Amino acid sequence: MNNPIFHQFWQNPILRKAVQVTCILLLLGITVRSIPYLAPIHTKDLIQDRQAIEFSDRNGLPLGTLLSRNQEHTAVIPLNEVSPHFKNAIIAAEDGGFYQHGALDIKAIARAFQQAIQAKRIVSGASTITMQLARMIDPVPRTFWGKIQEIWLSWRLAAGMTKNQIFSAYINRLPMGGNIYGVEAAARVYFGIPASDLNLAQATLLAALPNDPTNLNPYHNLPALKRRQIYVLNRMVKEGYIIPVNSDRANTEEIALQPRKQGILAAPQFLFWVANELDKENLKVTHPSHLRTTIDRPLQQFVEAQVQEVVRILTPNNVHHAAALVINNHTGEVLAYVGSPDYFNEAEIGRNDGVQALRQPGSTLKPFLYELALENRIIQPNTVLADVPTHYAIPGAKLYSPQDYNETFQGPVRVRIALANSLNIPAVRVLEKVGVSTFLERLHQLGFSHLNYPPEYYGLGLTLGSGEVTLWELARAYVTMARQGDAIPFVTTFYHPTIQNPTSNSSIQNPKSSLAKVGIVTGTAKTPTSRKIQNSIPPTPLNKGGIRIPNPTEWALITDMLSDAHARAKGFGVESVLALPFPAAVKTGTSSNFRDTWTVGFTRDYTVATWVGNFDGDRMAKVSGVMGAAPLWNRIMLHLHEDREPAAFPPPKGLVQKPICAISGLRPTPACPSVVQEYFYPEDISYYESHPDTFYQIVSSDGKSPQYRLNLPAEYNEWLAMQPQPNLAPSGLKILSPRNGDVFLVYPAEQRLQFKLATASNQPIEWWLNGEKVATQSSNSFFWQLRPGNWTLEVKSGEMSDRVSFQVELADNKRIRRGFSVAGH
Repeated sequence: MNNPIFHQFWQNPILRKAVQVTCILLLLGITVRSIPYLAPIHTKDLIQDRQAIEFSDRNGLPLGTLLSRNQEHTAVIPLNEVSPHFKNAIIAAEDGGFYQHGALDIKAIARAFQQAIQAKRIVSGASTITMQLARMIDPVPRTFWGKIQEIWLSWRLAAGMTKNQIFSAYINRLPMGGNIYGVEAAARVYFGIPASDLNLAQATLLAALPNDPTNLNPYHNLPALKRRQIYVLNRMVKEGYIIPVNSDRANTEEIALQPRKQGILAAPQFLFWVANELDKENLKVTHPSHLRTTIDRPLQQFVEAQVQEVVRILTPNNVHHAAALVINNHTGEVLAYVGSPDYFNEAEIGRNDGVQALRQPGSTLKPFLYELALENRIIQPNTVLADVPTHYAIPGAKLYSPQDYNETFQGPVRVRIALANSLNIPAVRVLEKVGVSTFLERLHQLGFSHLNYPPEYYGLGLTLGSGEVTLWELARAYVTMARQGDAIPFVTTFYHPTIQNPTSNSSIQNPKSSLAKVGIVTGTAKTPTSRKIQNSIPPTPLNKGGIRIPNPTEWALITDMLSDAHARAKGFGVESVLALPFPAAVKTGTSSNFRDTWTVGFTRDYTVATWVGNFDGDRMAKVSGVMGAAPLWNRIMLHLHEDREPAAFPPPKGLVQKPICAISGLRPTPACPSVVQEYFYPEDISYYESHPDTFYQIVSSDGKSPQYRLNLPAEYNEWLAMQPQPNLAPSGLKILSPRNGDVFLVYPAEQRLQFKLATASNQPIEWWLNGEKVATQSSNSFFWQLRPGNWTLEVKSGEMSDRVSFQVELADNKRIRRGFSVAGH
C-alpha cells in the first residue's frame, strides 16, 4: 500500500466517500439478491395434483370428464408432452429471451421505462414468464408495492427452479378463456385433442389467448383472436422459429372448434359438485381417475329436457331458470341432479347451480312445523285453527299481518285443510304456540344448516319462508319425512376413499372418512324395481349415517294430509298438477314477490324437488308454486312411475278414525251439514265422545233440508262481518266491533270508528250510545265520530239486542308504539 497514486487517491475525501457508497450498494445488492436463495420455491411447492376424473352413471354410461373439480378445466402435463409449436409460440409472444435472462429482463425493463418517458404513458410491458407465473401463484394489486412483491416472488422461483420447471408450471396455469386453464385443458376443450398434437395453426391460436382470455374467447370473439394470432405468428418469424410461408399457411388454415359441451354429456353441476366435495378433504386421499356415480343418465337427460321445456313455456312470465333433484328414498341415492336449464349458456348464467343456491323456501317448511306441533301435542289432527285477520305487534316496527296468496280468509279450518291448502295465518298461529326457537332447532336437526341466524332474525315469518335454504336441503328433509323420521345422507358415488398412510407405502380403508359425511358414500338398501332406474352394484356400506326423529305416527299423519287431494281442493282444485294417478304427498311454496316457486313431494320410492325462478332474483309475473315448479314436478313423477305404480302410504300407526263435523272438528250433531273422517289419538277419544259440535245451530227445518247458522267464538267476529252469506251469520244479533273492553287511542284530529254487527234480522236496527239513540237504519254497520269517554254501545232489532262497553282516550296523553294510531286490545 506504498503506492503513491493509491495513497493520493485515498487521501481525497470525495473519492473515498464514493468508493464507500459504491461498496455498500454492491454489498446491499448482493445481499438482497441472495436472500431469495434462503427461501426458494421448488417444483414440489407448485404441484397441481387435481388429476382429471372420468365420471359414469350407475350403469357405466359416460357422463363426462372433468379436468379439475371446481368448475375450472385444468389438466397438468409434463413439458415434453406439449407440442413444440405451442412452446415456441408462447415464448415468442410473451418472453422471447426467456432462456437467456434471469427472473427479470433488465433490458426489457430499461426499454419499457425509456418508451414510457418518451410517450408519457406505458407503451410496453416488461413482465417475464417468471414474473407472470408469480402473478398466477399470488395475484397482487397492480401498484408499486405489488410490483415489488411480484419481483420478490419471481426471484424465489428462479432460486429454486430450473427454466424448464418454471416454463412447465407456467403453461399448465395459463388462463385460456372462461374457466379453462393450461394448454392441455385448452387443447382438449377447444379442439378435442391433447396438447402434444397441436399443429402450428392451433398452437398459435391458443398462444394468442392468454393476452386477453376474456375478450379473445374463441366462442365469442374469434375474429379478434385471429388478429392476435397474426401477432404471434409474426413474433415466431422474427425469433426464427418459422419461415414466412409457414406463417401465412397457419394464418389461413380453417380451424374447427369443438362444441361448448367441454367433454360433459350430462349432469354438469352434479359432476362439479361431487368433484368439489372430494377436494374439500384435508386428508391425503387417493382419488380414482374414474368415478361411477348414482346418477341414472336416461333419467338425468329426461329431467334436463323437462327443465328446459318448462322454462321455455314460462318465459313469457319472466321465468328463465329452474332446477330439479330426484332421490331414491330407500338408499338416499341421487338419481338426477339438474342445476340450470343449460350449464353452457353463459348469457343465461347457466353455470349457476340451482340445487345448491340459497333461496327463500316459501311455504315448503310448513309440514315440519305441523309435525312438530302434533308431536308436542300443541295441536291434534282435529284441531280447528282460525284463518281470520290477525295482527302481531313487533317491537319497533309496524304490525305484522300475515295474509294468504289470494288475500282472503277461510274462517275456521282444520289442521288438515290449513296444511293442504298452505294457509299462512293458521301456520303463523301454530308457530306462535310452538316457538320460533323450538322450530328453528328442529329445522337444524333436519339438515337446514344455512338457517344460522338467531330466532329473532326470522320471527314468525320463518314458517312462511323468511330464511334461505337450498333445494338439496329441502329434498333431504322431505326424504326424512318419506322415511317417517329416519334421516339418511344422500349418496352420490359408488366409491369410498383410500387414505394413504404417510408412514407406509400401504393403504388402508377409512370407513370414518368425512367423505361419507358429505354424502359421497352411505349405507345400502333395496332399490325399487323400475324400468327407468337400474341398480347394478350397491354403494359401499361405509356410513349408515343420519339422525332419527322417532315420531313415525306424526310423520305418517303429515304424509296423509299432504297426499289428500280433497283436502287441498279449495286452494288447488281436485284435478290440479299436484294430483297424480297414484299416492303422492306434495307441498308447494312461493316466496315473497314471486321470486321463487317450489314443489317438493314423494311417493314410497322417490322424492322429487323442483325450483323455478330467476337466478338474479328478478320477480316472475305472478307465477306461484302450482304454476311454476309443480308442472315440472308432475312430469318427473309421472315418468318415474310410468311402468309401475308405487305402494300406498302406510296409515298413521296407533291412531283411530272418527267422524267429525267438517268445520268444528268435533263430534257431529244433526245440525252439522258436512261430516268427514279424521284421525284421533286414543287418549283423545273420551273428549271427542263428550264434546259434540257447537258451531252449528238449526234455525228451521222442513224435514228435508234443515236451515242452519254458525255460532262461532268471538275470534271469528271480524271474519263473519266480511261474509255475504246469511247462513254464515250467527243466530240472533251480535256486535262484532268494537269488542267489549276495547280501549281506543285517538289523536285530536277527527277520526271515525266503524260499528259492525252480524244479524239475520230483516227489521230496522237501532244504534244506542250511553242510552241515547244515535241512528236507525237497515245496514249492519255505522260510523261514529270518536270522542274521549267511557261508552256503552247497544244495538236493538225487534226482540233481539246486544251491548258492549269500550273506552276512548286522547293519544297525546299516551305513549303509542310505532305503527299504531287507532288500535284495540
